[in-house]
Amino acid sequence: MSGTAPGEPITVPDDFTPAARVLRIRESPSVAASARARDLKAQGRTIIDFTVGEPDFDTPRNVKDAAIAAIEAGQTKYTAVNGTPALRAAIRSRMLRTSGIEYTDPQLTIGGGGKQVIYMAFAATLDPGDQVIIPTPYWVSYPDMVLANDGTPVIVSTRPDSAYKLTPTALEAAITDRTKWLVLNTPSNPIGVLYTPAELAALAEVLERYPHVWVLSDEIYDEILYTSQPFAGVAAAMPGIRSRVFTVNGVSKTYAMTGWRLGYGVGDPRLIAAINKLQSQVSSCPSSISQAAAAEALTGDQSFVTDCVGAYRSRRDLALRLIGAIDGLTPITPDGAFYLYIGCGDLIGRHTASGAQLRTDEDVTLFLLEAAGVAVIQGSAYGTAPFFRMSFATSESVIEAGAAAIAGAVATLR
Repeated sequence: MSGTAPGEPITVPDDFTPAARVLRIRESPSVAASARARDLKAQGRTIIDFTVGEPDFDTPRNVKDAAIAAIEAGQTKYTAVNGTPALRAAIRSRMLRTSGIEYTDPQLTIGGGGKQVIYMAFAATLDPGDQVIIPTPYWVSYPDMVLANDGTPVIVSTRPDSAYKLTPTALEAAITDRTKWLVLNTPSNPIGVLYTPAELAALAEVLERYPHVWVLSDEIYDEILYTSQPFAGVAAAMPGIRSRVFTVNGVSKTYAMTGWRLGYGVGDPRLIAAINKLQSQVSSCPSSISQAAAAEALTGDQSFVTDCVGAYRSRRDLALRLIGAIDGLTPITPDGAFYLYIGCGDLIGRHTASGAQLRTDEDVTLFLLEAAGVAVIQGSAYGTAPFFRMSFATSESVIEAGAAAIAGAVATLR
């Protein structure tokens, strides 16, 4: 009889090679940066970590109570692939309230976080050679999720004079007969830009001429806004192509529920059926307990959201003031989400005290980590340089300490 004896280490064959889909993608840069910060902390370093894109607030009490009640009531079994009736009703109600669009159950999918829902949409629709238009700066996972599903990311650069938003001219220039999706993220990670209804309508005018192009609208930060301008959902702003808009959202950011892993998407029932078919083979269904918690989050008292947004606004203003006062750094004021995207081009070419020259924004982030004990993420990970992203979803005291450390380190450059 062959096999490994108890206690004997298992060896991996020398010829092991991951699948091509694994080899052609990167580890998430944000996950890698967070892991690097954790490793340094474990070594005894004091690290101020601005890499993590999650609220520092605890999940609301009513949401936790709903999860506990679901456990006590025995709601711990499989659910339908597209979720419980209670959660589906909560999502339909929220979409009607925020977009004015009445969706039905066949137009709804629920997954293990918004990230999984996006991945499943690409898995359900992309064939080799299909193209996905992704404007910069983009959330780090979009291109790699496309690559993992045999698609081709088409990166379209945006400019300061268009407030880093995709223009109709740039969109039309990027479309080919192989274009399958346009990805929009509003408000966006990492820069916090918010598209207006007029801007979305102008993009829709282009898309009306190309019926083979669908829109994936990532609206996970739609409640975290700092402007008087109301949120414009892409599906509502593009009525002429609404059937081709797939809207993704979730409870992670708005309700401080990142670890609950619950996201959802709404769109054409044919697309939804394809996603749910895959979901039935991938994870059967989302966590029943997370679904109960999410239903309460979406339908219960919303004062938590108002309070959090007020706190984020104060933190944003503080971070803008402190970072903006540092020589060589230029933060962009975000309309939403909880990140500062900070231009660091004036630091490129400077030298550290040891004589090393900063040549890239990754050099800048490594310098800040070593010299200031501050962890941020380089802009090149988001498709633009030289920038870095700093999350302000943390306390004002941490923001003050981090900004002081950054200022002290930058002052040593020559």
